[in-house]
Amino acid sequence: MLSHLHIRNFALVESLELDLYTGMSVLSGETGAGKSILLDALGLTLGDRADSGVVRHGAERAEISASFQLGGLDAVASWLSERELDMDGECLLRRTISAEGRSKAFINGQPVPLQSLRELGEQLVDIHGQHAHQSLLRKEVQRQLLDGYAGHLPLVAQVNQAARHWQKLKQDYQELSQQASERDARLDMLRFQCQELDALQLQDGELAQLDEEHGVLANANHLLEASQQAVTLLDEGDEHNINSLLQRCLGDLQELRGIDQRLESSCGMLESAAIQINEAASELRHYVDALELDPQRLDWLEQRLAAIHTLARKHRIEADELPTLQQRLQQELESLEQADSRLAGMEQAIGEAHEHYHKLADKLSASRQKAAKRLGKAISEQIHQLGMGGGRLEVALTPNGDDPSPHGNEQVELRVSANPGQPLKPLNKVASGGELSRISLAIQIVSASQEGIPTLIFDEVDVGVGGGVAEMVGNLLRQLGGNRQVLCVTHQPQVAAQGHQHYQISKETRNGTTSTAVSPLDGEQRVEEIARMSGGVTITEQTLEHARELLRGVRK
Repeated sequence: MLSHLHIRNFALVESLELDLYTGMSVLSGETGAGKSILLDALGLTLGDRADSGVVRHGAERAEISASFQLGGLDAVASWLSERELDMDGECLLRRTISAEGRSKAFINGQPVPLQSLRELGEQLVDIHGQHAHQSLLRKEVQRQLLDGYAGHLPLVAQVNQAARHWQKLKQDYQELSQQASERDARLDMLRFQCQELDALQLQDGELAQLDEEHGVLANANHLLEASQQAVTLLDEGDEHNINSLLQRCLGDLQELRGIDQRLESSCGMLESAAIQINEAASELRHYVDALELDPQRLDWLEQRLAAIHTLARKHRIEADELPTLQQRLQQELESLEQADSRLAGMEQAIGEAHEHYHKLADKLSASRQKAAKRLGKAISEQIHQLGMGGGRLEVALTPNGDDPSPHGNEQVELRVSANPGQPLKPLNKVASGGELSRISLAIQIVSASQEGIPTLIFDEVDVGVGGGVAEMVGNLLRQLGGNRQVLCVTHQPQVAAQGHQHYQISKETRNGTTSTAVSPLDGEQRVEEIARMSGGVTITEQTLEHARELLRGVRK
C-alpha cells in the first residue's frame, strides 16, 4: 500500500509530507485548493509524462517520492527482485523534473527508464476517474477480472501452456517444411559432396603421416648420398678415415700414460669416442641398406596429397578439417532424407496438441459463459445502488477463431449502458468521467475478494449524485477499504463521513506566495470540514450537528 507521499516544488506545492494508512482515506477541500495536484504528482511517480510547467515558479526542479509497503504483494516483490531493485519489503518511487524539462526516474534509489516506472506503477496504484491509470479499460485486465472472479486461474494456466505447446510444434513444422521445399537441390549437393569425401576416405591423423612419408621419399637421394658419405668418413676408405686416425692417436697416448698418469683421463674419453663412432657407423650402414628409392610410392603420395588439398580448397577449409566436415555433411544428409517421416510425425503431434488445447479451452469457455452472466448481474446491481438505476453491464465473449490462443477461445470485453434505452458500449467508450468512476467502483466492489492492485484512488466518483446515493457511494468505498487501501477525492459530505481517515487540502498565501497544504483532520476539525462541505456561506450549529450526525451514522 501507499504509506508516504513527499512533494517538493511541484505546481503550488512548496513542500508537503503526507502519511497514509490502510482503509479509506478522504481528501477534501475547496474547489481549486489543489486536490488534483496531489493526484498529478502521484501520477508522475507512476510513470506519467511530465513537462517543465509542473515545476514551481522560481525552483530549479520538482521532486516527488512515493513510498509503498509490499507485504503480501508477491508479484511486485518478484518484479523488483528480477531486476535487482528489491529493498526489504519496501519500495520507493521517485521522480524529478527540472525547470528545463529534463526528467529522471528512480526505483529504490536506482535510476530506471520511465517505462519501468510505469510497469511497476500499474501493479501498485489504480486511479479511477479522468486520469491515466485505469487498468479496467484494458481488455487483458477485463479478461483477468472475469477469470479471477470465476476462479479460473489454474485452468487458464493450463490453456496458456497448451497453446504455447501447439505454437511451438507449428513453428517447428513450418521450419522443417521450408527445409523440405528446398531440400531436393540441397540433397543432390549433399550426396555429391558426401560421395567425394567417402571416396577420399581420409582418416583422422592420416594427413600428418602422409606428409612425413612424402618428405622422406622426396629427399631419398639426398639422404642416401649424405649417409653413405658419412659412413665413408667415419670408417671406410683410406687410412685417413676418422676411426683410423682416432685409433692411431689412442695407441700413441696409451703408450705414454705409463710414463704420465695424467693422460689416463684423455685416453678414457678417446676410447669412449671410438666406441660411439663405431656404433654410429654401424647404424648408418643399416639406414643406408634399408633406405629405398620408390618412385611409384612417391608418385602415389603426391597424388593423394594433391587430392586432399584440392578438396579442402573446394570447401574453403584446412585439409585436416575434412573428416569433421564429412561427419557434419553426413548428418545433414541423413536429417533431410528423414524429413518426410519427421513431417508426418509432427503433423500427428500438432493434431494431438490442437485437440488437447480445445479440450481445455472449451472447458474454460463453458465456465466463462456462466461466470460472465453472474459477474454482469452482480456489477449491474451495484451500479443501480450508485445512482444509475437504468444502467447495466454485460460481459461480452467474442470468439477468437480456431487457432489456439494463450488466453482461450474468446476475447473478454466489458460493455455498459449507463442509461435506459442506450445501447451497450465498450467500457472505454463511456463518455462521462463520473459515470465511468462509479462503474469502476461497482466493479471493484464485486471483485474486492480477488487479489489485485493494493491502492485504489477514486477521483470525485460522486459527481452528479447526492443524498442517499452519495451515502451509498461512501458506504461502498468504506466497504472496499476493508480489502484495499482506498483514497477518495470528494465534494460530498456523505462520502467524506465514511472515511477511516480525513485530509483537508487548502491553499495558503504567505508573503504574496500561494501554496497548497494538506492537514489530517480529527475531532471537531473533521466536523467543521464536513459541515463546510454540506453547503452554506455560514456554518451554523444546525450544520455542525448534521455533520456530527453523519459521522455517528458511519458503520464501524
